[in-house]
Amino acid sequence: MKEKGYVQVYTGNGKGKTTAAIGLAIRALGAGLRVLFVQFVKGLPYSEHIALSRFENLTIKQFGRPEFIHSKPSLEDIQAGKDGYNFVMDIFKNSSTAYDVVILDEANIAVFFDLFSDDDLLELIKKKPQNTELVITGRYATQKIIDAADLVTEMKEIKHYYSQGVIARDGIEK
Repeated sequence: MKEKGYVQVYTGNGKGKTTAAIGLAIRALGAGLRVLFVQFVKGLPYSEHIALSRFENLTIKQFGRPEFIHSKPSLEDIQAGKDGYNFVMDIFKNSSTAYDVVILDEANIAVFFDLFSDDDLLELIKKKPQNTELVITGRYATQKIIDAADLVTEMKEIKHYYSQGVIARDGIEK
């Protein structure tokens, strides 16, 4: 990608943040761009990994344990978050491994659970190569991250079948 890359944030309590990021990844891959998809706080295999693994110009890395954090993070959760942060920082420092699009899925949640700080995330934003599009997803984007972004989309939950007891379904939510 030769054009200037921007910072996009997908946040809010509604469904669709990761799905929107995956849609952007597919669009970028279709245009021949190189995409790095980094997932924080997620360590389980998801259906999108199967579909996305068919693309050559895509790298997926997960930095989470096999369960989502629901309360206080464990030391393993914190270490996984820091490992992911350092991985992305190393990518941004090494221009020979540049990606056109970098997606930091659930990075806002990683900040919310203090796996790293919003100042750390701001440092990633500052270090991103100029021609790299950076997408940050997850609920609870801080005001600092919103202010640093070029585009912010809030997914707002109006109604969700989870409240009626429907669990996550293969191919739809996972």
